[in-house]
Amino acid sequence: MMRHSRLDHRFVEHLPDDLDPGVLYISVAFGTASHSCCCGCGEEVVTPITPTDWRLTYDGETISLNPSVGNWSLACRSHYVIKAGRVIEAGPWSDEQIARERSRDQAAKARHYGNAVTKDHTAVALPPAPSPSVPSNNGLFDRIRDWFSVFGKERKP
Repeated sequence: MMRHSRLDHRFVEHLPDDLDPGVLYISVAFGTASHSCCCGCGEEVVTPITPTDWRLTYDGETISLNPSVGNWSLACRSHYVIKAGRVIEAGPWSDEQIARERSRDQAAKARHYGNAVTKDHTAVALPPAPSPSVPSNNGLFDRIRDWFSVFGKERKP
């Protein structure tokens, strides 16, 4: 059973050194969220918000993180989903499932960042992809950062 069944969220510029239990800290500027493990072990859990790691959804009141948080490198090996501020315990994974997910994750990063992964998991640089002819819109975090940045600036008439 998870010790924390809910997480409050706090948008911060920098992640604090000491994490309050039951709080998900989000640094838009650094594309990172962090919290104390929801099982109660006290370990810091860092979730990078990137196209190949976690996606953060803020609905104006609550935060969701996708995919699930699997703390496979921690002694607790806890596994949970954060959905609309609720912590939903997920089932444990076998070492084989963890290895497959790590391999899939490495391949996704290689595709996204322009590397190929060989069978021995060595990254090989690929030629750069052609630039799109139409610039894409800013991502969610760029828009949130820009929105928050207006509060730190003096408005001019």
